Amino acid sequence: MKAVHFGAGNIGRGFVGLLLHEAGYEVVFADVAEALITELAAAHSYDVHEVGEHPTVRTVENFRALNSSTQEADVIAEIATADLVTTAVGPHILKFVAPAIARGIAVRAAGLAPLQVMACENAINATDILKSEVVAQWDPAAGPLDAVAVFANTAVDRIVPNQEAGQGLDVTVETFYEWVIDRTPFAGKEPAIPGATFVDDLEPYIERKLFTVNTGHAAAAYFGFDSGLGKISEAMADPDVAADVRAVLDETKELLVAKHGFSRDEQEAYVQKILGRFSNPHLPDTVNRVGRAPLRKLSRHERFIGPAAELAERGIVPEGLLGAVAAALRFNDPADAEAVELTQILASSTPDEATAKITGLAPDHPLFEAVSTLVEEAKAAV
Repeated sequence: MKAVHFGAGNIGRGFVGLLLHEAGYEVVFADVAEALITELAAAHSYDVHEVGEHPTVRTVENFRALNSSTQEADVIAEIATADLVTTAVGPHILKFVAPAIARGIAVRAAGLAPLQVMACENAINATDILKSEVVAQWDPAAGPLDAVAVFANTAVDRIVPNQEAGQGLDVTVETFYEWVIDRTPFAGKEPAIPGATFVDDLEPYIERKLFTVNTGHAAAAYFGFDSGLGKISEAMADPDVAADVRAVLDETKELLVAKHGFSRDEQEAYVQKILGRFSNPHLPDTVNRVGRAPLRKLSRHERFIGPAAELAERGIVPEGLLGAVAAALRFNDPADAEAVELTQILASSTPDEATAKITGLAPDHPLFEAVSTLVEEAKAAV
């Protein structure tokens, strides 16, 4: 079995590539980072160091590496004979890998099983995004795309921090991971990937991960930055920050229980596990790294405004989430382009204009006024 995986970075090597290797796939990594691809192409193996409870080291072998920019024809040829294509490149990069995927599917030999495609990104329904980009590149003369490819959404979760210098290809990750895959597109022929969980309804798991892990992680970063702390684990060791993060996750827990029918005990156990992960002292994640890209994190359907808006629509004032939004608006890391842009928006716009631009909320939304008040306070501090 062969899988082509776009994105040879830490998540690609330390999560998706690892699980595909352990499932018995030969993994062909495709990336545009020439130095990384050269190093991977010359290596016979690399190690994934899992830290936390029950630490272990897992060795990945049986892989190859191609530069998807300078060796695009080779990447297309690999896709033409692959069983599976996955990505971990970032949602905004999917449009750049879609043309090669479309061309690879188009030249597959007749009689091959449909190519199974899954985008393993930190975004809701990322595979749908990828499929739309592939469709835009698809030549109808090649026949129906759905006859030769299967696209399945996934929800992925593993904390992979910035790596220490000198590790080479080795990756340090937390012991916990979750890869949940929508079973329905496969029509009973889903791939055998030990460690992956196939479900009939993916949305509850996507939102549970986004509104618990992503929301909580970013909240810890912004509250920690506000308190002058450097690492996420240090932030979670601060009683005030930990209480603020807990308040945020109490609110998202109520939403998830009400919306998706998770039992209260089940969701509380999930929250407790997530809080423990954030507190892992073996993960050197910094508040600046986790807090980067605040404009994306404050956008309409993301980790703060998304659940806060739904709670407001249900008549609940999301005080914890609003506190996290306020902290995010104060994130002013000059090394982060979005943080700089956020400061510029606050300085150059009225509170209502900035609220609409940053969050995408309509002025008549029940959350708008509360957020606009926070924007006004942040604007005064710029």
